[in-house]
Amino acid sequence: MKIQQVKVNFVRLPEEEPLVGAPFMVGMMREFFTVQVQTDDGLEGIGVTAFGGKLVRSLRAALEELGEVIKGEDPLRVEQVTAKMRAASASCGSGIAMLAISAIDTALWDIRGKAFNVPLARLLGGVRDKVPAYASGALSRTTPTDKLQRAAAALVEKGYRQIKTQMAVAGLTPVQEIERIRLVRDAVGPDVNLMVDINQRWSVAEVISIGHQIEDLRLGWLEDPTTCDDHQGHAKIADALATPVCAGEYLWGIEPHRQALAHHASDITMIDLLRVGGVTQWMKVAGMAEAFNKPVASHLLPEIHVHLIAAIPNGLVVEYMPWTWRLFENPPIPVNGEIAVPSGAGLGLKFAADLFQKYGVS
Repeated sequence: MKIQQVKVNFVRLPEEEPLVGAPFMVGMMREFFTVQVQTDDGLEGIGVTAFGGKLVRSLRAALEELGEVIKGEDPLRVEQVTAKMRAASASCGSGIAMLAISAIDTALWDIRGKAFNVPLARLLGGVRDKVPAYASGALSRTTPTDKLQRAAAALVEKGYRQIKTQMAVAGLTPVQEIERIRLVRDAVGPDVNLMVDINQRWSVAEVISIGHQIEDLRLGWLEDPTTCDDHQGHAKIADALATPVCAGEYLWGIEPHRQALAHHASDITMIDLLRVGGVTQWMKVAGMAEAFNKPVASHLLPEIHVHLIAAIPNGLVVEYMPWTWRLFENPPIPVNGEIAVPSGAGLGLKFAADLFQKYGVS
């Protein structure tokens, strides 16, 4: 079996918050590249990437160039093909090159699952057939407090037992921040696992000060509380607070994750499929996290991440951020706070039949 061609398409999805119809998050990810790796045996694997921003044309060029690099290769030799892409882009570092490699690597694993006629989760380890999922994206820091409370309560009514909101709201004092998160806790009740994302917006001192004042809320975690590469700062926060620290989504490749784990920078490792380098590198970081007795949470792309969290023994939870559901036919959707692994071979996913006609951008 040989790789025959790599097709790349650009799509722009609507701005929406489909969980409870809350205001959509400012700056939400809605532009994506889809990748279809086609073989001479008729198998096709699919992948997705994003985060191109103002460099979206550069990302497209990287995808197309790397697609040329791997033509004629055996798609079942995923490590070999991915290593060839990394070598070809080594002088570029991370960023655009990593985002492109991630999509193609994921498509190669999709082909591998189809070749062996098993779901990707089972191919990678098959620990579980369904995993916990938490609702994300409906409780933005830009959402007015009254709407935030209504949206939070609506998520509970829909069966979610784990929910994430945001702190570090522009213009609010620490006292006002604390008042706002207490209102969210009141809206969801004491039994819901309520997590909070800071998105790197606080200093170490701010995190520790505010964190101590809200420990009675028994939050599930504080996510990315300070600058992502300040591993010592994260370790100081994790040591100071009873509330768990979750971090890792902003780290590119596997080496920064090694540093974070060695510094004991967080209690929960979050891995982003696109930034880490695809399924191949994601699984390596998950293995490192297991060696440090750390559970793993996913970031975005729940339709793919459900396979990865289900495959590993330390998989904690899938972030259900429904920004990508329109890309696929019959995407997996959480039911009562759990999301089932697609039963089809590989990813068990197909791009929506009208995706490129409806949302394609030339």
